[in-house]
Amino acid sequence: MPQTVLLAEDDRAIRHALERALTLEGYQVTAVADGVEALAQAHRTPPDVLLLDVMMPGIDGLQVCRVLRAEGDRTPILMLTALVETADRIAGLDAGADDYVVKPFDVEEVFARLRALLRRTSPVPANGVQGAPGDGLRDEPHSSSPSSPYSSSDKQISAAGLRMDLQARRVWRGTRELELTRTEFELLELLVRNAGIVLDHSTIYDRIWGYDFGPGSKNLAVYVGYLRRKLDEPGAPQLIHTVRGVGYVLRED
Repeated sequence: MPQTVLLAEDDRAIRHALERALTLEGYQVTAVADGVEALAQAHRTPPDVLLLDVMMPGIDGLQVCRVLRAEGDRTPILMLTALVETADRIAGLDAGADDYVVKPFDVEEVFARLRALLRRTSPVPANGVQGAPGDGLRDEPHSSSPSSPYSSSDKQISAAGLRMDLQARRVWRGTRELELTRTEFELLELLVRNAGIVLDHSTIYDRIWGYDFGPGSKNLAVYVGYLRRKLDEPGAPQLIHTVRGVGYVLRED
C-alpha cells in the first residue's frame, strides 16, 4: 500500500506542483487549500504524514498542528514555511511539528525529510536493530557495565543523568521531565545511545533526517540549540558538547 500524505497549501501553483511530484514519487496524496479542510480530512481519513503550509487563511498550519497534538494525534508533521527567523521555527516546533522546510525549497529535500519522518515511525524490525551493520553506532539494547556511561533495556535507556522511556517517549533529567518534539527526542536518543562517542555531522544527518544536507546547513545546530535550552540547568554540567569541525558528543563533565 502506498504511504498517504495530507498536503495543505493555499498557494494553488505550489499545491498542484507538490501534489504531482509526490504522486510521481509513489505517495497517495490528498491536497487541500486551508487549515479547516486539513483538520476535517485528518479526522476523516488519518494520513501517514502531514505536509502543512504555515501561513494559510483562517486556520493556519500552526493551529492545525496544535489541534491535532491536543487531541493526542502523533502523526508526523512537516511544515512548509517562508519564515526563516529562528523564533518562527521555534514556534512551529513548539506547536508540535516534527520538522520544517523553508521556501523556496528543492522538492528532493521535501522527499528526504518525508522519508526520514516515515522511517522513524515505521515498525522496528524483529531483531530491534535499525542501523546498518558495522556503522559503529549503538542501536540495539545494551546492558550496563562498570566501564560504560550508558545503560539500556528494551524499554528505557539512560546516560549522563538522563533517562528516556522509549515506548512512552518521555525524558527526564534527574527528576525533571522534559517536553521534546519528535525530532528533538530522536536526536537525544541517538546521543544517549552513543554517550561518550563523538558523532560527526553527516552521521547525525543521515540517522535523524535520512539525508546529509551538506556543510552549509544549519539545521543540526538549530536542533542542538533547542535541546540545550531544554536540557541545561543552572549550576549543572552541560550535557551536549560541540567538537569543532567534527560534530557532537553527549557526556557529563
